[in-house]
Amino acid sequence: MLSIVSYNLNGIRAAIKKGLLDWVNESQFDIICLQEIKVAEEDRPQKDIEALGYTTYWNHAEKKGYSGVSVLTKLKPDEVRLGMGIEKYDREGRILSLDFGDWTLINAYIPSGTTGEDRHNFKMEFLKDFQIWIDELKKTRKKIILVGDYNIVHTRLDIHNPDRKDNPSGYRPEERKWMDEWIGNGFVDAFRFKNPDTKAFSWWSQRAGSRAKNLGWRIDYQSATTNLLDAILESYHLPDAVHSDHAPVVVKYDL
Repeated sequence: MLSIVSYNLNGIRAAIKKGLLDWVNESQFDIICLQEIKVAEEDRPQKDIEALGYTTYWNHAEKKGYSGVSVLTKLKPDEVRLGMGIEKYDREGRILSLDFGDWTLINAYIPSGTTGEDRHNFKMEFLKDFQIWIDELKKTRKKIILVGDYNIVHTRLDIHNPDRKDNPSGYRPEERKWMDEWIGNGFVDAFRFKNPDTKAFSWWSQRAGSRAKNLGWRIDYQSATTNLLDAILESYHLPDAVHSDHAPVVVKYDL
């Protein structure tokens, strides 16, 4: 059994101050995929993490204190790739891919689009180009697990206030349609597959005590190609891990 975790940290150094390293050491998951690490290469806590028994891989944003993804793994990958070959996305450090035998793990931090219409449009361009990149990858890598902060609420079950009228990025029809097509195009949402009726969230606003009241959104996912359906053993969130405004998403696989 292989345990894979997806966790948006909203800054790895801030998360470490809140006990992240102790949590990593105590949990001993096989692979931990981190998003929004917000750290420059020269400042990353690589030695501290590798002292806990992991090999680490990093993709940093060019802009300091912004974006970035990392993978901590106890398994040795056959190949590691940074980005998807499109400069305007790759400079933001959003994609890290690792091949293990006949399956590929992709750690992704999809743009949020919440800072204005320009960024929402950038997000929609990213989603279109990302789908093209995935379709090409699937020609040679048939088994794929995509983990990360998708920054999209898929269904009404995935948000505490589904009837909101302000049309925020993350809950717009065009994004949810992309998720429909993603799930309908050879992928399965591992959490929803194992928990079809559960209302659970992975992110809470830092305003108005949202987390304590469980007023959240589910925007962090692990999705796997349908040829891995039988390999998905269980999936759950860890809302009591409070190193970030997100919760870790755990899936256990038989790979």
